[in-house]
Amino acid sequence: MLIFLTAAVFALIGLALGGGGLWLIVLGGSWYYLFAGIGFLVTAFLLFARRGAALTVYALVILGTLGWAIWEVGFDWWQLGPRGGVIILLGLFLLLPAIRRGLGFTSPTGQVYTASALPLSLAVLASIVVAGYSMTQDPLDLAGQLPVGTTAAAPDLGGNVPDGDWHQYGRTPYGQRYSPLAQITPENVGTLEVAWQYQTGDVKKPDDVGETTYQVTPLKVKDTLYLCTPHNWAIALDAATGKEKWKYDSNSGMNPDRQHQTCRGVSYYADPAAVAGAPCAERVYLPTSDARLIALDAANGQVCTNFADKGTLHLETGMKYNPAGYYYSTSPPVIAAGKIIVGGAVNDNYSTQEQSGVIRAFDVNTGALVWNWDSGNPDVTTPLPEGQTYTTNSPNSWSVSSVDEKLGLVYIPLGNQVPDQLGIGRSENVEKYSSSIVALDLSTGAVRWVRQTVHHDLWDMDVPAQPVLLDITSKDGQPVPALVGPTKQGDLYVLDRRTGEPIIPIKEIPAPTGAIPEDFTAPTQPISDLTFSPPPLTDKNMWGVTMFDQLACRIDFKRLKYEGRYTPPSLEGSLIYPGNFGTFNWGSVAVDPERQVMFGMPTYLAFTSRLVPRDQIPAKGQDEKGSEQGLNRNDGAPYGVFMGPFLGPLGIPCQAPPWGYVAGVDLKTGATAYKHRNGTVHDMTPLPLPFKVGVPGIGGPMITKGGVAFLGAAVDNYLRAYDLTTGKVLWEGRLPAGGQSTPMSYATDDGKQFVLIVAGGHGSVGTKPGDYVIAYTLPK
Repeated sequence: MLIFLTAAVFALIGLALGGGGLWLIVLGGSWYYLFAGIGFLVTAFLLFARRGAALTVYALVILGTLGWAIWEVGFDWWQLGPRGGVIILLGLFLLLPAIRRGLGFTSPTGQVYTASALPLSLAVLASIVVAGYSMTQDPLDLAGQLPVGTTAAAPDLGGNVPDGDWHQYGRTPYGQRYSPLAQITPENVGTLEVAWQYQTGDVKKPDDVGETTYQVTPLKVKDTLYLCTPHNWAIALDAATGKEKWKYDSNSGMNPDRQHQTCRGVSYYADPAAVAGAPCAERVYLPTSDARLIALDAANGQVCTNFADKGTLHLETGMKYNPAGYYYSTSPPVIAAGKIIVGGAVNDNYSTQEQSGVIRAFDVNTGALVWNWDSGNPDVTTPLPEGQTYTTNSPNSWSVSSVDEKLGLVYIPLGNQVPDQLGIGRSENVEKYSSSIVALDLSTGAVRWVRQTVHHDLWDMDVPAQPVLLDITSKDGQPVPALVGPTKQGDLYVLDRRTGEPIIPIKEIPAPTGAIPEDFTAPTQPISDLTFSPPPLTDKNMWGVTMFDQLACRIDFKRLKYEGRYTPPSLEGSLIYPGNFGTFNWGSVAVDPERQVMFGMPTYLAFTSRLVPRDQIPAKGQDEKGSEQGLNRNDGAPYGVFMGPFLGPLGIPCQAPPWGYVAGVDLKTGATAYKHRNGTVHDMTPLPLPFKVGVPGIGGPMITKGGVAFLGAAVDNYLRAYDLTTGKVLWEGRLPAGGQSTPMSYATDDGKQFVLIVAGGHGSVGTKPGDYVIAYTLPK
């Protein structure tokens, strides 16, 4: 009976592999699965006949699979495993005495000849040896070291910020995410322990939108930490103890049409003309998800009623269309030269009648409008007259800007015009400024230069990250004011921030064609010589936990339209890789301005994009909640778009890991020194497995002068410390929730250095929600 059942299982596997393999061949894919299916069917027939040859035939299946797998992917365990795991387990099962002794024949003389186990045993042994060897290898790892010498002894950190403080989102207006504190080093970081933990009380609610996320990087000024929460509370904590000083609830309410419910940070300002200790002499500005900017007294959290409209700026002012929940500020504004400069997030792919992406500068004390730069009308920056409106759906800036006050420039990362995947009818100005980094005059808002990173963007390749400013020493030994701009497609634009001209070369490369008839594609696209853009996918890169879901992913891959990077969206469905999740996202990168090196977290996830004709889009449901994944309606446009990550039948990525790395770059040469898998599947599977696959992440890194980089972000719940020089993990702390925020570092008056991260989870990647603020320090 056991042999009969075994034969039936082999027959079913053979039919599945053979049928799927034949479909894959028709689509132009690998012939392996058809041959493997035939091998399983022959084995099943011989098992039914109780022939010992079944073991020999199956040995050939194993050896053929082993040779094919090594030919396809080399000695990469994470890709070999799915190809051979089930096959080897079944081989071990066939070697059980209960199976083997039932196979063979009896001669006419009565002699019993049992099946020989030698061929199958040798095949299984060879596979185990290859598996063991591959576990010691990582053909995708790049090992190396960043230069350790100090290039700039007194680098420009961008702003008069005390070493122990963290005054802006990236610490200073330069956005370097670099702390000049050096108490924590590679030698002692392994002893870090929790100093204190605070819970905000703002937790994800059942009626929240799916993409409710906690992405805040707190500020530290003097003895106080300032932060916000997903539902737009502002909180002040004692930096030494974590004890709450005050809390303010903006009452931003709930709206299912909000695509995101988050807050990345608050902005701090000290009025140099105010009397010390006077009300609102120091302020915290809180952006809200109902399109307000509220000024609070940093001392007690009370509203500063002399700012704007009784303490509140109404950011919907000047919008022709103002659907509730479609526009809000998720990122902290930048403050420079007496101005607070505000962008805004516009819901992707909801409607063609949404708010403008205008960038506005207000007087930081009064809230009066100083200038406005609307990328749909870029030449007029004087304050919009009453009764007029900004350009509907002009490209917006939802991330964080950077400022160089000495040059008088603010650097704006720009997104796309809604709808993201349709370029029909875009104006000349929209075509020029979409998906670009724009330098605006700090005094007037006038454009000083623009560097576009995608032409005629059809892929939601917004510039997502705060540009990082530092000085880079040129070959002749002179410091060059530079800007490092990370992009979703993996390019890092290293530009002279005075002019926008490249320091590391940029070239134009041919791009795929084949847009829908109403649209077009740009013939070429820019690419930086410093890029983490991955090579094009092939069906060899498809993955799964088993050969069955891997086969399904191969079939899906062949059914999608894919011609490499910048394959346009299509009615049949296109594969977009890198996907709009980004190789880099809002977490940006961190730089050490002394060593002039960079630490970042490139992530690789393919997405799909399928255009849906208007007459096929169902009416909006009453209980629909905002999301960037699934059907994006694009009301008012001829097409909606169905999009999301490219996943297999088990809900895991179809492309092979690693999906996430850490990487170090020498910015003086543009050379990548190292690139290592980052993160484990500990929180991705039902069992807490520690396998270092290299997992996706969203968030950002931070560097300290002590030579340690800190990063949470990965979808396993850890904060990790890395050796900046080699990228090797030195320490990891288990978090009670997802750590999809950027850590920061500060010191108290006694000189003790802390590292702090907010752990609250991220709805887009499904990590555990929470409300934790956790500070670490060295033991006494």
